[in-house]
Amino acid sequence: MNKQHPLYKEDITRILSIEGMNTLSGKTILITGATGMVGTMLIDALMAKGDVNVIAVGRSREKASARLGMHFDNKHFSFLEQDVCQPFPADIHADYIIPMASNTHPLAYSQYPIETMMINLKGAEHALNLAEKTGATVVYTSTNEVYGNAIDDQSFTEGSNGLLNLSNARACYNESKRSSEALCQSYAAERGVKVKIARLCRIFGPTMLMEDSKASSQFIRKAVDGEDIVLKSAGNQYFSYTYVADAVMGLLTVLLRGEDAVAYNVSSEKTNICLKDFAHICAECCGRKVVFDLPSETESKGYSVATRSILANERIKGIGFTPYYDIHDAISRTIEILKT
Repeated sequence: MNKQHPLYKEDITRILSIEGMNTLSGKTILITGATGMVGTMLIDALMAKGDVNVIAVGRSREKASARLGMHFDNKHFSFLEQDVCQPFPADIHADYIIPMASNTHPLAYSQYPIETMMINLKGAEHALNLAEKTGATVVYTSTNEVYGNAIDDQSFTEGSNGLLNLSNARACYNESKRSSEALCQSYAAERGVKVKIARLCRIFGPTMLMEDSKASSQFIRKAVDGEDIVLKSAGNQYFSYTYVADAVMGLLTVLLRGEDAVAYNVSSEKTNICLKDFAHICAECCGRKVVFDLPSETESKGYSVATRSILANERIKGIGFTPYYDIHDAISRTIEILKT
């Protein structure tokens, strides 16, 4: 992707307009999963601010260089090559820790369910241990999948529970995220660790990874390549999606103004949409059509069984978050940035 694209630079400027960003001046923020969709844009924004120190953590320096190489010579940036399943070095200090390392797409859930669970659980544990030692605040990035499938037409508030299925390996992701949230609350209650929880929903945007097997990412990739959009179901699933810049703004809002030991849904009513409608918008953007194709057995094992998952966002709006992007603008700008 072209990080110099005017639309991407506009996104970064909008993120930096969040009220209270000046309080991060001189602070150090450790971010795992630094080369992921959210991590990449978050780091780009913090680096653009110019006076925030970032410790980016990832398993591959080569991958980090491809995604974040423009920052490697910045005195405020450092990269730590490490598996999050291992403890952090003893000399690491941070004011904030944002553990985002995770497998986040269906093919990974299907092929690596054990690794998916352990990355989430051990990643949270080591982040919390570091926070206990250094006095840092953890901003834990959880997921809409902790809610499961909706009952009737309900929207999920932070106190909701839906229908959960533990009978297959696909549960590796949502159950390890639920357990990691419980671990955060346990560290807060027993050891006094400062922790806030941001429940992100289905995120899309120009910082997506090309190997991402989520349906939305596949639609966007097809649109960028000027091909028909392939839909592997009837597409009636109704979900909360969030453009990545809105997700980063929501995450930073939780960091800056969220209460300790409280969870916040990071979502936007402007981008709630049925999967088939997401596909059709992508098709419109590239002048192609939507075609239907059954998934392979390996693919289908990693798919969510949820058919409705809409996240209410009154709580995060109460601390100052205002989602900006509507669904058509978000999809079209994603495709436009990725085409260059």
